Amino acid sequence: MRLSLKSLRSWEGLLLVILIAVVALNIALSPVYLGVGNFINLFQLSIEKIIVALIMAFVIINGEIDLSVASVMGFAACVVAVVHENNALPFAAAVALALVVGALAGLVQGYFVAHMGLPSLAVTLAGLIGFRGMARMLVEDRSIGDFPEWFNALGQKPLLGPIPLALLIFVGMAVIAVIVLQSAAFGRYVTVIGNNADVARYSGIDVKRVKLSLFVLSGLVAALAGVLLAARLGAVRASTGEGFELDIITMVLLGGVSIFGGSGSLVGVGLSILIILNMRNGLGLANVEANTQTGIIGALLILSVLVPNLVNGLRRARVGRAGHT
Repeated sequence: MRLSLKSLRSWEGLLLVILIAVVALNIALSPVYLGVGNFINLFQLSIEKIIVALIMAFVIINGEIDLSVASVMGFAACVVAVVHENNALPFAAAVALALVVGALAGLVQGYFVAHMGLPSLAVTLAGLIGFRGMARMLVEDRSIGDFPEWFNALGQKPLLGPIPLALLIFVGMAVIAVIVLQSAAFGRYVTVIGNNADVARYSGIDVKRVKLSLFVLSGLVAALAGVLLAARLGAVRASTGEGFELDIITMVLLGGVSIFGGSGSLVGVGLSILIILNMRNGLGLANVEANTQTGIIGALLILSVLVPNLVNGLRRARVGRAGHT
């Protein structure tokens, strides 16, 4: 099942209406919502998730999924913390090592998916469990912090005006992602493979290499997000980033990216990100507890899968009736 270009645009229009409604409700409920500090806070508290959502969009458009991203985030953060605690490497080298570990995690999973033909759902579910387990082996029940002041400052203080480093990284990555998906050959390959991998293969596209590249990038970006999360929090536990995959996947699917691959746009994902961030921000300002917020996001995830497919079914039924008249 695929969303047509027309229905995708309609979905983006609906997302825009929902975003306006959420913003209007937040303005009505909280007098501090429109403050510059609150807007920066709105992004900063979920910045790592939206960074990973960019690469997750590519993975899902390609017809795959990566459930392990939050575990890779936590594992990478734990690598930085443990290497620093043991003075095994200079801190900058510890950060580089964490990024390499994330890329290797993606490489291993990508190999099983691209070269061995295993379903990414099963492979990355194993990764979700395995990499979280490795994080627990490294850190156990401890909390490791005492990072260099410059590192904490990068995660907790503004870098350009009121804007922190992580938000600047997100903006830069978003621009690159839009250009690649819309204008670069690699972006076209990602979409064509998501539509039909066999057709892409017969067209001369190296399907295995594209899929492997996406999983390596997914692991690398997740590790980067984990390092940024460690800097923002100033301390790391084995549970760091736990459950983040729910928000990340919801952002992508709610944005109109088909769970079956082959269609989707980063404009829709961007609108979805704004909706979810504003919803969490508004619920937080209204003192709604975290578990209730997670339940609401989970409901959005279900709707983001069901509604587009329901629309597709109704459209096909309408076309079928028209063909019989």
